[in-house]
Amino acid sequence: MSILSTTAFALSDLDYGAGLAPGQRAVAPYAASAIASRGRVVAEAGCPMRSDFQRDRDRILHSASFRRLMYKTQMFIVYEGDVYRTRLTHSLEVAQIARTIARQLLLDEDLAETLALAHDLGHPPFGHAGERALDRSVAAAGGFDHNVQSFRIVTRLEARYERFDGLNLTWESLEGLIKHNGPPAGTGKARDERVVRALGPFQEVMDLELDQQASAEAQVAALADDIAWHTHDIDDGLRAGLIDLGDLGDVELLREELLRIEARSRRDRSRDIYELVRALITRLVADVLSESRARLRALAPAGPEDVRGAGRTVIAFSDDLFARLEALRTFLFERLYHHPRVMSVMRAAETIVEELVEGYASGRNAMPEPWMQAGGDLDEAARLRLVCDFVSGMTDRYAIGQHERWFDATPDLR
Repeated sequence: MSILSTTAFALSDLDYGAGLAPGQRAVAPYAASAIASRGRVVAEAGCPMRSDFQRDRDRILHSASFRRLMYKTQMFIVYEGDVYRTRLTHSLEVAQIARTIARQLLLDEDLAETLALAHDLGHPPFGHAGERALDRSVAAAGGFDHNVQSFRIVTRLEARYERFDGLNLTWESLEGLIKHNGPPAGTGKARDERVVRALGPFQEVMDLELDQQASAEAQVAALADDIAWHTHDIDDGLRAGLIDLGDLGDVELLREELLRIEARSRRDRSRDIYELVRALITRLVADVLSESRARLRALAPAGPEDVRGAGRTVIAFSDDLFARLEALRTFLFERLYHHPRVMSVMRAAETIVEELVEGYASGRNAMPEPWMQAGGDLDEAARLRLVCDFVSGMTDRYAIGQHERWFDATPDLR
């Protein structure tokens, strides 16, 4: 019997199945409710087959921005190999883990999945290297943050519907998207203050309560993201040969499972890697469930607003495991993300992004006609933001192709 099945539980014997929206499963009182949703900026008639959160998820899945994630970097540039994660496969793994945790905690799985699928929509080409380059290049227009860009995509940039720009997602999806890493208002952090400023105009239309905690479903998506990238980056790093199983013996969180692997009579490196990653995912998910259940019992939330007003997250790792996870994160940054091979490729990728922005912003290079028309009457800062929107939406290979088109020499990212 698995760890997850032995720890399954219900906080109450009450029947939560009454009054469900179309397609909705039974959930606990503290779960977000599609029936009691705070609605959309532009009111729409309900769907007889899907809850509002399911409609949000489907709008994400059918968006152009989601499809572009197929060719956007997670850790390795797409040209470095076909088996490494991309932003798309990462998002799918996050969604799977989020649904598992949400189901165990009697939360709305559809909202958790929606937020998991949407959380990286705003990532530019070349992952965090592209984000760093964009942030520097458009500093005069307020800089770049991929979480804010995700929000811009779903509220403005996706152009699919006749009645509105963006995807017209529910309040709960928008709130979770911008707050899944915690409430940005009042933290005093420069990055959070920038998020609050960027959302100022939208706040006048729909108040997302930026000083409150996010829903439990949004917190689940954030933890699922942590679990996914820690584990699959280990997998990709091992398979790329940048780190070795023996290197991981110094990481306390992995030591016990590595000893079990070494004791096996049948050893195969590929299977050993899979067994390590599989065991780590199970351990992290089980810890989240155990700690979150304890916090939910202590809080005894009567509804989702009690979760938002709790003053701290209710979905969390235990203190002991969080400390061990921090040690793993330190190892990954030192041995994997700052590996000379990774760094050389990322520096070259940053150059591509910076030169693309400079070329389009100066007018030397022409964006596609619709973008050129949109920038015709804009002031300098607004035009720079338009260029940022264009470049950040590029896939890795499109960015490389555009650079090769406009510049004499393009860095080799292989």
